[in-house]
Amino acid sequence: MAALLVLAACAHTPRSRTGAELGEGLASYYGEAFRGHRTASGEIFDPGRLTAAHRTLPFGTCLLVENLANGRSVEVRVNDRGPFVNGRILDVSEQAARRLDLVRDGVSRVRLRECT
Repeated sequence: MAALLVLAACAHTPRSRTGAELGEGLASYYGEAFRGHRTASGEIFDPGRLTAAHRTLPFGTCLLVENLANGRSVEVRVNDRGPFVNGRILDVSEQAARRLDLVRDGVSRVRLRECT
């Protein structure tokens, strides 16, 4: 019984936002034009979900993305490959872009960390 209580307490512990840094660079976003298309992981793309495309990280990787221009951050899950534009390190879904406040500019410098 005590073990169950400990496990339940751990399940509700807030996540730390101090995961390993994975780099900095430019991020952009993709949205409605790709709704319903299959991602590289086989999922159907939904611009309303908090997902991202990265060239090499394993599918399912949770990333904390911080917009360095304004300090906003969001957690996303890698489910696609890209971006395919030189100089960019990540494409996020439209919903993630809204939370990062990068929709208007379309591109912003970000820092990537592993979720912990």
